[in-house]
Amino acid sequence: MAGFILAQENTRRINNDDDIFILNTKAKEMAARLGSENIANAAIGTLIDDHGKLVVLSSVEQTLRSLSIEDFAEYAPIDGLASFQSAAIAAVFEEQLPDCPIAAVATPGGTGALHNVIQNYSRRGDIILTSDWHWGPYRTIAEELERKLETYPMFDEDNRFDIKSFSDKVHELLKRQDRLVLLLNTPAHNPTGYSLNNNDWDAVLDVLKNEAADPNKSIALLIDVAYIDFADDPATSRFFLPKLTGLPQNILPLIAFSMSKSFMLYGMRTGAIIALSPNKDIIDEFRKVMIFTNRGTWSNGTRAGMVVLSRIYADPELLARTKKERIPAMRLLADRGKTFIKAAADADLAIYPYNAGFFAVVHTNNPTWVSEQLQQDGIFTVPLDNRGLRISLASASEHWCRIIPAKIAALTNR
Repeated sequence: MAGFILAQENTRRINNDDDIFILNTKAKEMAARLGSENIANAAIGTLIDDHGKLVVLSSVEQTLRSLSIEDFAEYAPIDGLASFQSAAIAAVFEEQLPDCPIAAVATPGGTGALHNVIQNYSRRGDIILTSDWHWGPYRTIAEELERKLETYPMFDEDNRFDIKSFSDKVHELLKRQDRLVLLLNTPAHNPTGYSLNNNDWDAVLDVLKNEAADPNKSIALLIDVAYIDFADDPATSRFFLPKLTGLPQNILPLIAFSMSKSFMLYGMRTGAIIALSPNKDIIDEFRKVMIFTNRGTWSNGTRAGMVVLSRIYADPELLARTKKERIPAMRLLADRGKTFIKAAADADLAIYPYNAGFFAVVHTNNPTWVSEQLQQDGIFTVPLDNRGLRISLASASEHWCRIIPAKIAALTNR
């Protein structure tokens, strides 16, 4: 209890403020002093254009500005507007809507979806599983709910998805407990930018189906698709969704949907948790427990964000315009990714497998020191564990994506 006066740490490891937002604040303060053109804020996961401005979609902005005061001020239903639930499902599945019972419940962004799944499909003291490279708040959410997070190596020695380590860890945990919440962040994984390919997905599902042959075991497969519309072609990036149908009923596919990235509404905190199953009773149970947890935590979500998505998906012309406006943002990010990968290769700088998305990870054995040295040159990056440095391609201009690899290589290769 050292360092606490009245608060109780419980089973959590409570640190100071989030490192990413601390670095973001430092970058903004330096930019205010020296000029934004002299600063590379490669720490924060928001899409910034090459002039330092937040990328927004005008169709989404205009829809938001057209809302009435009632759309902002009135309570939303605890499970979200019915029109929003349908729109969230449509936004995730597009043309691949599954022919099985499916439901969505509104949450405050993808973070709320993660919280609700861990709360309802595991017990206190359970172990939650994800890859060793993962978004840091996965651990925070698990520990806040008095669970533990364990990991498996994401990549093998050939930099391919390590299916053997995955299989071994899943099997180990299901010998220790009867249920497992498994977190997969794909496509365009945060922080590496890797996307599970067709073979990866088939192998993952084979492992889970083999474990589910024991009817006393249950697996909640939570797929965090926050970056799905920035993972190369948005149509082909959804190839894995049909694979989630027809699974044994003791495997429950759950999808964490967020408006933050796809619709550039980070601050509206609007998302949903979506479940599909061949068993309608399981979907009815899903809705029941999610509504209960919503009521017992944040109660109602942000109505305005729900209305925006509902209106976009109710108007084919508006939806087409929104998707069209997203294309330049996708290209901006894709071009930065290509520039960064080429610059890393030119600098003989090793990075983890990157397919698409907001982030890339550079190999380094002393990331905290490297990050501190880079800050002296106005470059802000996020050190991860003791193995790598996360670079936000979303917030670093193409100019900086061309420069940063050589700067890192000068520090790590000497």
